[in-house]
Amino acid sequence: MKRLVLAEKPSVARDIARVLKCQKKSNGHIEGKDYVVTWALGHLVTLADPEGYDKKYREWKMEDLPMLPKKMQLVVIKQTAKQYQAVKSQLFRSDVGEVIIATDAGREGELVARWILERAGCRKPVKRLWISSVTDKAIREGFAHLKDGRQYEDLYAAAVCRAQADWLVGINATRALTCRYNAQLSCGRVQTPTLAMIDKREEEIRRFRPQEYYGVTVEAEGIAWTWQDGKSKGSRTFSREKAEEIRTAVTGQSLKIVSAEKKAKSSLAPGLYDLTELQRDANKRFGYSAKETLNIMQRLYENHKVLTYPRTDSRYIGKDVAGTLRERLKAVSIGPYRKLAGPLSVKPIKTNGSFVNDSKVSDHHAIIPTEQFVQLDHMTSEERKIYDLVVRRFISVLYPPFEYQQSTLTATCGGHTFTARGKEVTSLGWKAVYEDREQDQIGDIEEDEQEQDGPAEQTLPPLEKGKVIKARSVKITTGKTRPPAYFNEATLLSAMENPARYMDSNDARAKKTLGETGGLGTVATRADIIEKLFNSFLMEKRGQEIHLTSKAKQLLELVPEDLKKPELTADWEMRLSSISKGNLKKESFMGDIRDYTQELIRQIRAGEGTFRHDNLTNTKCPVCGKRMLAVNGKNARLLVCQDRSCGHRETIARLSNARCPNCHKKMELIKKGDEETFVCACGHKEKLSAFKARREKEGAGVSKKDVQRYLGRQKDEPVNTPFADAFANIKL
Repeated sequence: MKRLVLAEKPSVARDIARVLKCQKKSNGHIEGKDYVVTWALGHLVTLADPEGYDKKYREWKMEDLPMLPKKMQLVVIKQTAKQYQAVKSQLFRSDVGEVIIATDAGREGELVARWILERAGCRKPVKRLWISSVTDKAIREGFAHLKDGRQYEDLYAAAVCRAQADWLVGINATRALTCRYNAQLSCGRVQTPTLAMIDKREEEIRRFRPQEYYGVTVEAEGIAWTWQDGKSKGSRTFSREKAEEIRTAVTGQSLKIVSAEKKAKSSLAPGLYDLTELQRDANKRFGYSAKETLNIMQRLYENHKVLTYPRTDSRYIGKDVAGTLRERLKAVSIGPYRKLAGPLSVKPIKTNGSFVNDSKVSDHHAIIPTEQFVQLDHMTSEERKIYDLVVRRFISVLYPPFEYQQSTLTATCGGHTFTARGKEVTSLGWKAVYEDREQDQIGDIEEDEQEQDGPAEQTLPPLEKGKVIKARSVKITTGKTRPPAYFNEATLLSAMENPARYMDSNDARAKKTLGETGGLGTVATRADIIEKLFNSFLMEKRGQEIHLTSKAKQLLELVPEDLKKPELTADWEMRLSSISKGNLKKESFMGDIRDYTQELIRQIRAGEGTFRHDNLTNTKCPVCGKRMLAVNGKNARLLVCQDRSCGHRETIARLSNARCPNCHKKMELIKKGDEETFVCACGHKEKLSAFKARREKEGAGVSKKDVQRYLGRQKDEPVNTPFADAFANIKL
């Protein structure tokens, strides 16, 4: 009898098939002597929509809520129904005696496979392949130590509970809010707390009142000495009088050096990338959205095959992957990375616990290059940028630490303490990988961090303890405290990953659970959640800043309080963890969820608030005749019908990639009737027809396909033919 292996993705299925020596490719599977390998495309089966239980649910009515099906039904996803049928046909083959689940090693991976088996009605014995990477060695070892599928029944139960709970709470609450206030209002366990975090930040900014602070600096021996408070050790005071007193006390005095310390320090390279960290860096450096970065990563993973699986929340690799580092270094030893990676690939490779740790590898290891040969000229500009980020981070962790001498001088003058700090680099180490990069593009930098309070780094001359030097000049420095920065996509991703600071309660266990479970959403879903909030017109962009719309602010006033708190996710995750360990029954959790859903609907039904469209226009909807709403999408301005059952929308302006000839910023393309016009913030206007004529005159508009076609022809044609012909006719 043969064994059927069910993988989550075609790429993983191909890797497994190669190791198992399955070579015969057929419709949706690869077959060998002992194994048949097939695959899902992510989820092939999902929970049924409300109308699947009763046709009356096609219309959204308050009196039909809450919807609490006695048994949740599974349906095949239409878009991937063909592959589902291919998998099902293999499951029921008479020569297949056992199923091996080889989906991702985690809760959601278990759900993907089990739902397929349940929907198909397959009752054959199940084994589980549980591996953290898909190297040949890991696959072989995994198949040599297959687990009994019954060991993962509790994990499957936890996965089902998570999916059903999100369905019951999210769909019921969304329908209730929409019906109660006659507006397209959606809410959920993840997206609503995300909006609440943004609202909290905006409230902090609104309430913020800048305060002026003062410092005192003394110049002596070519060094800028900074006053230091004796108690707080800070270099600021909010009292102008105190600053004046300090200046008076030290003017004309000498500084006596009371300590001169020099310490050797070092720092390791930042950790390898997980998806969230990569999305943050791509947003900071290139302005890419989380969704754009994920899409680019998917192409590099699936099409170019030069980077590993992108949807990972781990920044570590396992020891099995560490054994393949030399091959990966050889693969990236090309172009700008040849001098950086080449020398490493021929020396003994040194690893350490900062990036190799089996216990910290989750479903997938960190994002690193593969052993695949790389062709940089086949990548787009965007792909090259993301690839560059990953490769440099990968190379940097294999370099020695950055080493420097930290010098700190402390002196007294007029009864006050002054300090000076300097740094002398002794070995660039891993920073050599980033020599052509700006310093602030290297580390894990939060864009909303506060300004530094302390002496600035400077070059310090050799001075010994006890030396007395004359103060040449004394000045008072001033500044103002700054408010927290508005969220951008990079910092919002950070907040979703670590929402503990936005929790109202001080429950240490809940905060710990949120940290361990990855915060709000997962690495695979955060980009989609952010896009959904933009597409639902709950958030809008102003430059790179994210702001809540009036719709979102009203929604937060109307939605039940529990749904706005990250604590809800923390509570669910604690209980789901107990289910996965067999310490809590599935029925107990789902019973509470059903009760909670009924309570949510009761609260929404009893709500006394109102929703007011403050963006109504005088433009009538061409479908239903009602007035339309003016909304700002992520990259466009639209008119949307106010009637949710109509749903008509039209774009009136979108941000294009065309650059203004004057200021070179991206221009908006505005449509009025049949005429389209480019408009820039600097005031430049240009009709689309005139723009095309100008670009054609400038010689622009050659497509990438045209370039590739031209380069392809050059390979088949002799070089410098006109010159060769001319010289051939010269008679000397």
